[in-house]
Amino acid sequence: MKVAVVGATGLVGTKMLQVLAERNFPVTELVPVASERSVGKEVEFKGKKYKVVSMADGIAAKPAVAIFSAGGSTSLEWAPKFAEAGIRVIDNSSAWRMDPTKKLVVPEVNASVLTGNDYIIANPNCSTIQMVVALQPLHARYKIKRVVVSTYQSVTGTGKKAVDQLFNERKGVKGDMAYKYQIDLNVIPQIDVFLDNGYTKEEMKMVNETKKIMQDDSIRVTATTVRIPVVGGHSESVNVEFENDFDLNEVQQLLSAAPGVIVENNDAELLYPMPLNAHERDEVFVGRLRRDETQPKTLNMWIVSDNLRKGAATNAVQIAEYLLSKSILS
Repeated sequence: MKVAVVGATGLVGTKMLQVLAERNFPVTELVPVASERSVGKEVEFKGKKYKVVSMADGIAAKPAVAIFSAGGSTSLEWAPKFAEAGIRVIDNSSAWRMDPTKKLVVPEVNASVLTGNDYIIANPNCSTIQMVVALQPLHARYKIKRVVVSTYQSVTGTGKKAVDQLFNERKGVKGDMAYKYQIDLNVIPQIDVFLDNGYTKEEMKMVNETKKIMQDDSIRVTATTVRIPVVGGHSESVNVEFENDFDLNEVQQLLSAAPGVIVENNDAELLYPMPLNAHERDEVFVGRLRRDETQPKTLNMWIVSDNLRKGAATNAVQIAEYLLSKSILS
């Protein structure tokens, strides 16, 4: 199968190549695509070098699927052109997520919405992906009424420039700033731009995407998203109110049995999810399971995942794997 990775030289694009190789996706020929300034550079995939090509050449190569990680404006311009050429597009930007004509997919939650008519498929926001993977089995059993989430998001969510900023600050070196403020030894309670309602775009992504993925507009979500000086892995403190009461042991059993979830929940052994341990893993880690003692039918939980993998690259590759399993990709 001929596979294009659009944005192949970027942080997420590089991770997509890694995940495609690790999961043995049946790539017979790789088509690495990037901006004009990267054309002609080489990327390595499974021990073989491939030359980066332009967008137009990427379409001309006629891959079966193109996995995009090239930013929203690029996706808006080029994803339809790939789709018109009969190429399935799985897009990691925010460009198509809330388009009512496009599916927003986390395979463990709602892969079944995909059909042969879907040529542009949206990959959700990283912080939303890990949350809904953990929420879905609980929603199916107890029905979620309301979610209050605060995130602790790593600098890789911003990109290489932010990683460089963190390490430059740690070494006392002046360099390019991805953020307005110092990130080392600091916490920045802003991810993406502010909107008229006082929330950031990232916060509203979590609100809107959760409802769309879980196919339930009655779920109320409120979010505060925060950038912390961690290189990789997003963490979330999530407070969930249900319509029906729950048993904590059953909650743990449901999560343990859920696809893509690993429960780390043992207070006596100080076992709980941390971004350091989620690094380079595809699963969503859940722990600190406890009742909210201030109101009934409400659970507190802590959710951690590698944002470049399950939060981006792995989720996109899993969508491609699902399309393949249903003979939508061939």
